[in-house]
Amino acid sequence: MEQLKRQKVYDLLKVKDETLLNGQVNVKGWVRTKRGNKNVAFIALNDGSIIHNIQVVVDVQSFGNDELLKKVTTGSCISVNGKLVESKGSGQAVEILAEEIQLYGTADAETYPLQKKGHSLEFLREIAHLRPRTNTFGAIFRIRHALSFAIHRFFNELGFYYLHTPIITGSDAEGAGAMFRVTTLDLHNVPHTPEGKIDFTQDFFGKETNLTVSGQLEGELGALALSNIYTFGPTFRAENSNTSRHLAEFWMIEPEMAFYDIHDNQDLAEDFLKYLIKYVLENCPDDLEFLQKMYDNELISRLQFVTENTFERLSYTKAIEILEQSGQKFEFPVSWGVDLQSEHERYLVEKHFKKPVILTDYPREIKAFYMKQNDDGKTVRAMDVLFPKIGEIIGGSQREEVYEKLLARIREMDIPEKDVWWYLETRKFGTAPHSGFGLGFERLMLFITGMGNIRDVIPFPRTPFNAEF
Repeated sequence: MEQLKRQKVYDLLKVKDETLLNGQVNVKGWVRTKRGNKNVAFIALNDGSIIHNIQVVVDVQSFGNDELLKKVTTGSCISVNGKLVESKGSGQAVEILAEEIQLYGTADAETYPLQKKGHSLEFLREIAHLRPRTNTFGAIFRIRHALSFAIHRFFNELGFYYLHTPIITGSDAEGAGAMFRVTTLDLHNVPHTPEGKIDFTQDFFGKETNLTVSGQLEGELGALALSNIYTFGPTFRAENSNTSRHLAEFWMIEPEMAFYDIHDNQDLAEDFLKYLIKYVLENCPDDLEFLQKMYDNELISRLQFVTENTFERLSYTKAIEILEQSGQKFEFPVSWGVDLQSEHERYLVEKHFKKPVILTDYPREIKAFYMKQNDDGKTVRAMDVLFPKIGEIIGGSQREEVYEKLLARIREMDIPEKDVWWYLETRKFGTAPHSGFGLGFERLMLFITGMGNIRDVIPFPRTPFNAEF
């Protein structure tokens, strides 16, 4: 087979290089379908670079290799040399008149699980090793890539530094306690102290360690030296939750900014979300249109809804008043001091303000120890960004920079000082006002793709009793 430079299906369908038309090209990929008769065969080929397939037309008589063509079935992998021509049929601008075909890998028609169309998302989760070959997951993972790139580009353009925070940690940033333990101890012969507790001094790190739930605390250390940093990495929660919103392993974006107050924090969060959504609208139109057609007919209009509206900003207290006076019957009753549920957040966004909302100044009792305390003694400078359909998408705050207040709050919440001594020291040596927030990457992916289950926006979901792939 003649060695031609491989062209991606994306480049051929978009015909960016006009000199390719009516010339010899090579394309490689996986067969989506093959149909035809004894005279002509039509092969739909896809290489993952675009949601659309390129049609390969084979003149069966002149091709002269019936045995090879019989092995070209759905799922098989081939390389094609041929002439790129304008398509005579509808649905595509160009097609390839095949002259040579090389078969890389066969796919038995009886056992290949993606032989038919219309598989349920539940079934596809069971074959996570093959589901990227479907249109749905090809679209989702291309969007995931585009979003990842846009995140780095956004922060780079603003002069932020990408900080790699540890995955193995000895602290619990959220105080949640639901963490995966990291140990090299022999589970069949666990050492104990005289008091009967596990003796972690004999473990690899000499102390109890876990997989991180957040890079925030370490991120603050970077911000108090480099001014503006962000983290983007995997985080872990050992919650035994089998819901459509929970993963045991997920990715978080967490910027931390010295000299930012709560208002600067809100500005950055709004700019960040709009930037990311605009980037996907501009760079992934084919994938978004497919997902809208197949899963959510309001998808693109909802994305535009976010980019075209200024986010409404108000206090938690004012939001409670609005909810109490709404006349709505909520599943979870509303009163000052409760943690808002998704139904409350969505009412504010979708029905009352009809735009994204940022709530601030939450009751201190329902927020983390590190949030800056307001002078009223009841609230902290927290902020949550609320979106249509999903509710909270970003959570953040101005951080408490006063040593005495932070220490008192740590003691009040019974957090062991020995675990956060280093965090406290940043408030003793050159403390500064600073703020930050966290954005769950998969939650953003749910919003941008219109998918209903968080397990469908990450390549290999980790959930209770599921670590197969």
